[in-house]
Amino acid sequence: MSNWAPRNCLTALPYKAILNQMVEYQEAGLDRTFAALADPTRRALVAKLRAGSETVSTLAGEFPMSLQAVIKHLDVLTDAGLITRKKTGRTVACALTPEPLERATRWLEEQQRAWDERLDRFGAYLHHLQQGVPDEQS
Repeated sequence: MSNWAPRNCLTALPYKAILNQMVEYQEAGLDRTFAALADPTRRALVAKLRAGSETVSTLAGEFPMSLQAVIKHLDVLTDAGLITRKKTGRTVACALTPEPLERATRWLEEQQRAWDERLDRFGAYLHHLQQGVPDEQS
């Protein structure tokens, strides 16, 4: 793989370096969780299931779409590990699985802490500039 960048880039960073960093930080389960939650219908399904287990037909009755469309959304949530489905006779019940949401929450909290620290340091730096205090690293 060559280290090239398109001509319309503002900086000439090699793509290889960028792609390697992206691959290092991806976690398949987390990616599936966020991809599943990217759709408003699936988020609404998850919200409905917070109160407890529901049947597929009950969930489908809550949305202005066909049963098959709701089932496809439930398939995505199941594939992401966000819900489980249990068939009893002719009835299929859906329930939330907390682990993927907890993992996503932990990741978001880590990101928030990192950005809070960065912004605090930036705020301190700006305060030093406003006070005329020279930068310690200079």
